[in-house]
Amino acid sequence: MLEVHDLTKGFGREEPPAVDRVSFTLDHGAILALVGPSGCGKTTTLRLIAGLERPDRGEIRLNGRLVAGAHTFTPPEQRQVGMVFQDHALFPHLTVEQNVAFGLRGRPAGQIRATTGEMLELVGLACLHRRYPHALSGGERQRVALARALAPCPLLVLMDEPFSSLDADLRGEVRQQVRAILKARQVTAVFVTHDQEEALYMGDRLGVFQRGQLQQLGAAEQIFQAPATRFVAEFMGNSDFLLGRVTAGGIETALGLASQPSPLPPGAAVEVALREDDVSFEVGEPGNGVISERFFRGAFNLYRLRLDDGQILHAHRPHTEIQPSGTRVRVYVNAGHPLAVFSAGQGVGGAG
Repeated sequence: MLEVHDLTKGFGREEPPAVDRVSFTLDHGAILALVGPSGCGKTTTLRLIAGLERPDRGEIRLNGRLVAGAHTFTPPEQRQVGMVFQDHALFPHLTVEQNVAFGLRGRPAGQIRATTGEMLELVGLACLHRRYPHALSGGERQRVALARALAPCPLLVLMDEPFSSLDADLRGEVRQQVRAILKARQVTAVFVTHDQEEALYMGDRLGVFQRGQLQQLGAAEQIFQAPATRFVAEFMGNSDFLLGRVTAGGIETALGLASQPSPLPPGAAVEVALREDDVSFEVGEPGNGVISERFFRGAFNLYRLRLDDGQILHAHRPHTEIQPSGTRVRVYVNAGHPLAVFSAGQGVGGAG
């Protein structure tokens, strides 16, 4: 449905490109979540796909049709792309029904009424069709925006951080509703967010951006469990990095030997990515570290652990288990899966 090849866009000669040689494809009915920190290029990529920006280089194809290339640029209104913005962008002087019907102008009146009614039923807002946007909740306005984007039956729907203005409880509820609607209609969508949890929930596939480049593209499980770069491991999993050295038997670290192969040669200095659920500890002497701090997270306690060599790791423990700061502990790896390993100081490497 969507093909992006070597897409590049800059906004000044002395600045690095906002989007730098990005390529990916998206199948019909799939949701791609683009995730990364602010200013990484994900929204610019979305605007290039929508036709709101013209690329400096590269191609974009929608359903096999070239819409942007060296000598081709199809304007937004001719791309059959629906857009859902962060601020909803509803017309305040139009009712819910009129907002949804706005993109259907020029069609027969009967078709407009039928399509508008169908869309409002789909998003569960048929009973509010005569209300104005100011009389709706944030979640209801978001669903109106989605209904308006879906009404013309676009080839592709683009969503730019659509839930960021909602409070945490409502955000979880609305994203569940929106994903269910997109899947029920088999809508192809690109979803932009800076929230890792939201990306994992919404996307069939994830694309992780950093400094204009697509660092990794794949299934959510693949990216979370086998990050391709140190940045992906850090951004998508809040990983700590344990120093180690490659040996014939695995990777030697301050926590002992990790018995797994490494693509790097023996003697190479490496960093092992460890998430909070990969690390555990037992209280007792002599130990190899000390509890530095405890953070209550409701369902669990998060412990900050300082190893005897000064390295810092974090570990989950049940919310009922409370240990005071200063307690000596034996810290160990309890991952149950191969760990991602990166060349020390380079920020890149292969997953082990």
